[in-house]
Amino acid sequence: MKIVVLAGSPKGETSVTVQYVRYLEKYLSKIEFKFFHISFRIKKIERDEKAFQDIIDEVQNADAVLWAFPLYVLLVPAQYKRFIELIWERGVQDAFKDKYAAVLSTSIHFFDHTAHQYMRAICDDLEMNFSGAYSADMHDLKIPEQQKKLRLFGESFIRTVELGSTMPRHFFPIKETKLDYIPGDPPTKTDTQGRKVVIVHDAKKGQTNLLNMIKRMKSSFQHEVDVFNLHDVDIKGGCMGCLKCGQNYECAYTGKDEYIDFYNKKIKTAHILVFAGAISDRFLSSRWRLFFDRGFFNCHTPSLVNKQFAFLISGPLSQTWNIREVFDGYSQWQQSNLVDIVSDEVTSSSQLDEQISSLAERCVWNALHGYKKPITFLGVGGHKIFRDDVFSNLRFVFQADHRYFKSQDLYDFPRKKDWGASFHNVF
Repeated sequence: MKIVVLAGSPKGETSVTVQYVRYLEKYLSKIEFKFFHISFRIKKIERDEKAFQDIIDEVQNADAVLWAFPLYVLLVPAQYKRFIELIWERGVQDAFKDKYAAVLSTSIHFFDHTAHQYMRAICDDLEMNFSGAYSADMHDLKIPEQQKKLRLFGESFIRTVELGSTMPRHFFPIKETKLDYIPGDPPTKTDTQGRKVVIVHDAKKGQTNLLNMIKRMKSSFQHEVDVFNLHDVDIKGGCMGCLKCGQNYECAYTGKDEYIDFYNKKIKTAHILVFAGAISDRFLSSRWRLFFDRGFFNCHTPSLVNKQFAFLISGPLSQTWNIREVFDGYSQWQQSNLVDIVSDEVTSSSQLDEQISSLAERCVWNALHGYKKPITFLGVGGHKIFRDDVFSNLRFVFQADHRYFKSQDLYDFPRKKDWGASFHNVF
């Protein structure tokens, strides 16, 4: 039996993720594992058609595919996302059809479920037989009990392939019901009252609906709105996972491209941030993934606190519900407020006009009044994960986070000295 491993870490062979797969390779010694370091070699894979086709040929001749990646900002790394886009752009989906698939991710379990749901949807769209997903903590490989769980995951995957099991589909093919949106002039425009509005998008020529939604959003405000296309921002590459930022928020790309200045001077100074994009294979584009991933030079420290977020989405948002979970989780992690998401899944241009005008008005009202919705499980759970790991396992690497968490009193563990007071207050 042959398994193709599509490894998603920019670190290549030295990544933690690959060590988990190598452990399985050693344990399942009768199985052939063929590795491709996708994120590490993405520029060559994208540029060199032969390099890309070599991977596809191996997938075609394999019995199964293991998608293995580290979690980057609630999803897969941007480099990995770009490879997935290439599968459709170059029309090689049939190489994956009916192959068995499994997912292995490494993380601290912060939104691993959204990354797994995304990959499950991709496998379903490729008509693969999805065997299961395994979410490993970065330190699990040192723990005998976790090693056993990993071995059982590998055995289960192999057993599914050997039995030729037909696996159920969780995500069904997307049905396009796209409106040809023609925007009208807003009857009234919202006074921003000194609040800075920034629209960021990745629209390309031909994405008419998205371009028109951006135009309509901009015209909904009385005052000047800054609009930036991510394709016009010099971004040399994706996050490399080098963790240089962990000590003082200094990125390895500092001085090498425009991203950090763009983020600090344009994004962080806004009161209202409107993110606009088109759905591409169950999420926004890999260019948007670059934007989110590279923002990790701020580490686990919220860098967009008290912003008002709004999203304009062109595409089947109602059929890709996982996107909403990602956006909601992202806004709560940033300690900001997700005002709403407007998509072009409507019945008329006038209806979309009204929704965009309403979104603009609500963004300004919220900004003026400092309104922020209470956090949900996504925010509470996310905070506790970061709190615990930054205090313990991650502190050595992420000293900048540790200093921030300590200064903001975010180490809010239950303490023995508080137990007596809490007991007294209850009774």
